[in-house]
Amino acid sequence: MTAREYDLVVIGSGPAGEKGAAQAAYFGKKVAVVEREPDLGGAAANTGTLPSKTLRETALMLSGFRARGHGGIDLSVRREVTIQDFLARERAVAARERDRVAWNLERHGIDLHRGSASFVDPHVVRVTPRDGRPVDLRGEYVLVATGSSPLRPETFAWGSPRVLDSDTILALEFLPRTLLVVGGGVIGCEYACTFAALGVRVLLVDGRDVLLGFLDPEISASLKQRMVALGVEMVMPDRVTACEADDQGVSLALESGRSLRGDAVLVAAGRTSNTEGLGLEAAGVQVGRRGLVEVNRNFRSNVPHVYAAGDVVGFPALASTSMEQARLAVVDAFGLAYKTDVAPVLPYGIYTIPEVSMAGESEATLADKGIDGVVGRAFYGQNARGEIIGDREGFLKLIFRRLDMKLLGVHVIGENATELVHVGLMALMAEATSDAFIRTCFNYPTLGELYKYATYDAMGRRQRGE
Repeated sequence: MTAREYDLVVIGSGPAGEKGAAQAAYFGKKVAVVEREPDLGGAAANTGTLPSKTLRETALMLSGFRARGHGGIDLSVRREVTIQDFLARERAVAARERDRVAWNLERHGIDLHRGSASFVDPHVVRVTPRDGRPVDLRGEYVLVATGSSPLRPETFAWGSPRVLDSDTILALEFLPRTLLVVGGGVIGCEYACTFAALGVRVLLVDGRDVLLGFLDPEISASLKQRMVALGVEMVMPDRVTACEADDQGVSLALESGRSLRGDAVLVAAGRTSNTEGLGLEAAGVQVGRRGLVEVNRNFRSNVPHVYAAGDVVGFPALASTSMEQARLAVVDAFGLAYKTDVAPVLPYGIYTIPEVSMAGESEATLADKGIDGVVGRAFYGQNARGEIIGDREGFLKLIFRRLDMKLLGVHVIGENATELVHVGLMALMAEATSDAFIRTCFNYPTLGELYKYATYDAMGRRQRGE
């Protein structure tokens, strides 16, 4: 069959696929997007980023959690929360995001092809609809942005509706009284907090003894303490050796000899790239462990005209970084005078309760690099805005280079941490010193003021030789 000609063929409509396609179309390129799923937007819109964060906000609202510390005012729901209450807003938000993605592709004049994609040869991608005839698309360049899916270890009884992963938990038909969460990574911790806020008994099982070990150690320890206070029972370090499920619930046998019983189990044991069935071998594209596409710093694969971005290339596998990777890939492919690299400092946002966010160096990474740093902290409980919102335990932690007080790291735990971190992120991008925060006048009362007082704290410690 005769192939339709495009400057760029994008496989996948998640954050990387959508933004990469829009970037090329913005610069006048003829672009096609291929999507095999019924809904646009990938995992970010349908099973991951937005759904999980929407469920978190719903839990905070339904539980009255945000009314804490308001002089005995109880704003919590006065009836039992149903699963329909819990999921309704998530479904509405996801639907609107899918509509936004469709609108964005349409306004950029991007052709949308529905069906499964596979390479016929290095330049031709065949799209096979669920019903209908296959269509061949020939791209001068191809961007693989197919995302990832949850891993399903054989240990678990996957035939049971009570054994869930981060995709199927969105189809939950009941609100469990006890939820077992296996995996203390970002997804496991976020869902553990969300359900605990609703009053569900949550037991979190993880084989490591440190929670989210990539965080600054002080922040990791604080998050663990706050999660325990929320009601999450930490079963760590320990591992699941067997799983049994019946109509009444799920039983887990652990390596320690302990057994756990719950109404359901959420398995958050990592993710694997969605490259199976793409026919990458027909294009000569190399893949690594768990199907990850191997790319260079510009997200070009070993085949010069085939690029990949987002979860399909691995860490950090965030929606925000995926978008930037795809934009850079398109700029590199077409030689556009637009941007030359992904930002050198990336923020990480974790939507636990409380939120955690970071950018730049931690005390641990500075120690590994032999850099002498000085730390400053400022606490929500000593900030007027923190008192207003009822968060007295959050804090901002800044790390400066002792030699010249250049900012090297920003860490926040508390309400709005994922927003608050951006002040520090911009300072890191500008290679600012402590002077930037001392000279700046912040609105009052705001959490932004924490930057000034954390900086004063660091300056005092430096002066005292601490």
